[in-house]
Amino acid sequence: MIGVLVTFTQPDKFDRSTIAKIAGELREPFEGMAGLRLKAFTLAEDGVHARNFYVWDDEEKARAFFTQEIVDKVTGVYGVPPKIEFLDIAGLVDNSGT
Repeated sequence: MIGVLVTFTQPDKFDRSTIAKIAGELREPFEGMAGLRLKAFTLAEDGVHARNFYVWDDEEKARAFFTQEIVDKVTGVYGVPPKIEFLDIAGLVDNSGT
């Protein structure tokens, strides 16, 4: 299992409604995506950082997803290029089934 943290930094601050709109418009392609367990669209309290957090069951699929084409696409959507970090998930608590 691998996590991916994608961070967009906007010094002028992101608007929460803009991030919510992006989440709504981009949700569908991720539903049922092979190897992807979950994705969260988030906004830091300071409004400067929008972060997308992914949990993948398949590291190969996770790494293959983040192509230059995807980076270019999300740069256009968010207006700034992302910083992409791959994280080893040592353990996970998932209460979604309860």
